[in-house]
Amino acid sequence: MKVAILDDYQNVSLGLADWSSVASRAEITVFNDHVADPDAVVQRLLPFDAICVMRERTPLPRSVLERLPRLKLIASTGPRNASIDMKAAKERGIHVTGTGYRSTPTIEMTWALILASARHIVRESNSVRAGGWQTSVGRELHGRVLGVAGLGNIGGQVARIGLAFGMKVVAWSQNMTPQAAEAAGATLVTRDELFRQADIVTIHLILSDRTRGLFGSADLALMKPTAWLINTSRGPIVDEAALVQALKLRVIGGAALDVFDAEPLPSDHAFRTLDNVLATPHIGYVGEDLYRTFFQDAAAAIGAWLDEKEGKNA
Repeated sequence: MKVAILDDYQNVSLGLADWSSVASRAEITVFNDHVADPDAVVQRLLPFDAICVMRERTPLPRSVLERLPRLKLIASTGPRNASIDMKAAKERGIHVTGTGYRSTPTIEMTWALILASARHIVRESNSVRAGGWQTSVGRELHGRVLGVAGLGNIGGQVARIGLAFGMKVVAWSQNMTPQAAEAAGATLVTRDELFRQADIVTIHLILSDRTRGLFGSADLALMKPTAWLINTSRGPIVDEAALVQALKLRVIGGAALDVFDAEPLPSDHAFRTLDNVLATPHIGYVGEDLYRTFFQDAAAAIGAWLDEKEGKNA
């Protein structure tokens, strides 16, 4: 049996979990690089009976799954994976499993981006490293308006932390009620008012057909010229071309982004060079404790699958 672990960028999967129940019965191959081209993905995965995928880094649509006759198990990290064609997997007898998850790392990452952008942390650190000193005047959060799009497990906690900083919190989503907003210490406003009032707009919605491209140039045009957009959810929720244009024209103060339309971010992308962008490589969930949960649960799922296979062959 052959098992592949995909997109282990930091080469930590085998060290953060006990894979002995798998390694004793199967050959494990760890891939530290990312392959994007579907033909290359197929070529890489052809020899494998089971694969462990990290969230949505490597999409597995029908066009890929249909070309992988040996594949019988996908152990996905996280409770759900929108990049796997579940219907195609079921039709081909491919079992898909998930793992435990918690929102804490992404909540912390959201506030890391908010604070770093407000106080120009990267710019000032780079100045010190280059032999310089103070180069900017930071923005205080106390008394400012935090606009939260989505008050679920992540957005609700982000809102509560905003209150601890002395911020006024407003919120909006397509199905939000005044009661749900109040429970998080926020005030429900219209979509336009969210963008118009907020000094910081932070997005915490699930990517779906309804939210893809949800926010565009009209929303960005409503924002204050000093306001920042924060996105640790999914890149395609925001019209990327519209955001690039707004940043180039200084329509808004800036953006702190951990998620993008294409990941890894293309080497020539504007987000890599614009001076009013703080960009990080989708590390919101990349925390040691959560990774231990991911890989321990994935190893257990693959081990249980091997147990079942051996039972059937006994």
